Amino acid sequence: MIKNARFPNVPADYDLYNKLRSSAPAGMEERSTRSKTAAALFALFLGWAGIHRFYLGQVGLGILYFCLMFFGISFVLGIIDAVVFFGMDEQTFNRKYNTAEGMVPPVYQRMKGFPEAYSRPGKSPRPMTYNNREPANSFKVNGIKKYKEFDLEGAIEDFKKGLEIQPQDISLHFNLACAYSLTEQVDKAYTHLDRAVALGFNDFEKIKTHDDLAFVRIQDRWEEFKQHGFRLQVPATPPEVPQTTEKDVPVHDDLLLAQLKRLSELRDRGLLSEQEFMIEKKKLTR
Repeated sequence: MIKNARFPNVPADYDLYNKLRSSAPAGMEERSTRSKTAAALFALFLGWAGIHRFYLGQVGLGILYFCLMFFGISFVLGIIDAVVFFGMDEQTFNRKYNTAEGMVPPVYQRMKGFPEAYSRPGKSPRPMTYNNREPANSFKVNGIKKYKEFDLEGAIEDFKKGLEIQPQDISLHFNLACAYSLTEQVDKAYTHLDRAVALGFNDFEKIKTHDDLAFVRIQDRWEEFKQHGFRLQVPATPPEVPQTTEKDVPVHDDLLLAQLKRLSELRDRGLLSEQEFMIEKKKLTR
């Protein structure tokens, strides 16, 4: 197994998270896929002018090819590029020229223009839902819709409103954890994961492999969180030590009571410190 150098305990999650984060297209606009054959033909017949580079969105290279045209260099480069494109397989071409950073994150694969053939089965960011008989929660439904459209802030708001109606809904807590992970709000993501498990969520494999929880898994606290059964460790409350008062001290006679009263007066007047008072009281009550 190849492990990530920075996070050896989470082999692929850090790289996966970076790819998910870096490949988000600005404004979530739809993009059309580019054809490998078209690029090869452009390179073969119009490569001398850099047309194939403009077609692939490489404007800088296109301008360079156009300038080299006057020296005859771009004619040779165009033929070389055509041979490379004709010999390149579709998957490699799509990774290089149809996606950012060479990967289409699952949440973007549902957008038009991305080939579903390269999606990773079982890794969809589709929120988890439970088939229960409870009345439909409109905020939950709207939140899932916004989540699918990658409107994460809107989804979070709807999921939170849904929890006001159904605070024990496991899927709402899990979906919120995923949304907070994608928006890098790690504390809230851990809190809702913990709540989902506390309410009965036991598909731990989903927690360990779900793409949208990749940011959660690269945190230093992940191993401890996993060791505690995917629960946040609640710090133990120190037991209360009952304070001894004068009423708790057995009074054997009136003389002892008078001596204790005298010590209290000296303490109240500032002639005895609290420590000195306790020492003298112990001497009297032995």
